[in-house]
Amino acid sequence: MSSRAPGPDRLSLLLVGGSGAVGREVLRLALAEERIERLVAPSRRPLPPHARLTNPVLDLATLPDESPYWRVDAVICTLGTTLKQAGSPAAFAAVDRDLPIRVARCARQAGATRFAFNSSLGASPSGNFYLRTKAEAEAAIGAVGYPSYTIQWSSSSDTTLACRSGVDSMLLAAHRLDENVRRVLEPHLLRAADNLVTRLRSAGGVATQALNE
Repeated sequence: MSSRAPGPDRLSLLLVGGSGAVGREVLRLALAEERIERLVAPSRRPLPPHARLTNPVLDLATLPDESPYWRVDAVICTLGTTLKQAGSPAAFAAVDRDLPIRVARCARQAGATRFAFNSSLGASPSGNFYLRTKAEAEAAIGAVGYPSYTIQWSSSSDTTLACRSGVDSMLLAAHRLDENVRRVLEPHLLRAADNLVTRLRSAGGVATQALNE
């Protein structure tokens, strides 16, 4: 299948993890840019409606491989949980490793050519369980075969730094995906970075949980 971009200056984007701290900001910025003509953001709870937002309310793990929602030009993945929230190592790996890998495979099969993945600083096959899981996700997504694949490593040791790294990952992804994406996201994200960091400082424990502390 081919991706479904309406024209050469338009972009269709799949955002997974759009209800998290970084994902919410990416969602807001993407919807503010008219050149993103279609944004697909699955979530378990409804997102605020928007004319260009397609928001299937479902468990992403249940989305069929042949769903039309996979037919996009680019994917940004900000999925993540914590061991405490997940309840077990297996449940954590299902969210932080298995689900991003499945998203990458399904979207690539449907025609997507660009993938941006927000991982963790220190991700390594020789690290602890958390870091090994992140490294396994990075490697498996890389093996899917995207012409453009961007990884940003975020620190989970500091809420402000983690948030900044998450925003920077979107800037890096926008720069590497193609000129259309860069023009869409970069000017807004540069202005939004400091504001987002300030908001998350005051969010305290909620922001910390959202960023896998």
